[in-house]
Amino acid sequence: MRSIASTPVSRCCLCAALAVASGPALADNTNPDISPALDRFSLWLGAYEPDSSTTVSAGLNDPAVKGRINLQRDLGFPSHRTEPRVRLDFLLGESQGFSFDYYRLDQSRTRTLDEAIGFHGDTFGASASVTGRVNFDFGSAAYKWWFGHQDDVFGVGVGAAYYRVHAGISGQATVYGPFIGQASGYASAYTTQNAWAPELQLGWRHAFSNQLRMYLNASGVKKNGSHLGGHIYDAALGLEWFPWSHVGVGAEYDYTRINIHQQHHTYNDDIAMRMDGPSVFLRVRF
Repeated sequence: MRSIASTPVSRCCLCAALAVASGPALADNTNPDISPALDRFSLWLGAYEPDSSTTVSAGLNDPAVKGRINLQRDLGFPSHRTEPRVRLDFLLGESQGFSFDYYRLDQSRTRTLDEAIGFHGDTFGASASVTGRVNFDFGSAAYKWWFGHQDDVFGVGVGAAYYRVHAGISGQATVYGPFIGQASGYASAYTTQNAWAPELQLGWRHAFSNQLRMYLNASGVKKNGSHLGGHIYDAALGLEWFPWSHVGVGAEYDYTRINIHQQHHTYNDDIAMRMDGPSVFLRVRF
């Protein structure tokens, strides 16, 4: 399992956070003008370990030659893997501010097939060595309004999200055609999709005390278009605990659904991803 603390940037942030935590006589995180459920500045450094399932469909604009594979079931991709996640929130006033979020999923796998599978008009035969890969990057930026100054606050955010998806398969394949008959050889097929799309965020935060808080986040990204479209929905329920005034830990459970389709002149492709699982964070606040 790869830890988020293994990256140079994360090590620097971790050292800074520990230095703040060990400093003398830190003031409590209280401000009479800001709800105890919010922070002036909030940094999240963590790791996301989802149970994932990815289905890729690609082929000519003809259902008869369109193939579909599930990377976990057909190619033996691991369903669990730890990936980095970073989040940043800060207020510009008492109840408005920006929120940024970034995470990624990067998996690859080489497997000898036990049975033939079809994809993008090619047939990857049994006993063939096949390599598959999927990369998913997601980042968002939103401006948020928080309502309430007591222990409970409700938030609404609007912004933009950027996503990039690359999925593909390569290996020994057999191609059938009316003119070539049957031909075998190395083949590869892939789909790459990236776009900006509007995003809507909703949130609720509750402070049990200055050290313990609970939150619920939900967001939706939807892009309409004749060539590229789809949606990304995400929800998360989490807890924060601050044994020190400015440094603590957080844990949440995320539920994510991603469906993206791309229409080309002679072919189309689709990606459907499901991710559910926990995230843990080192929390720094001011």
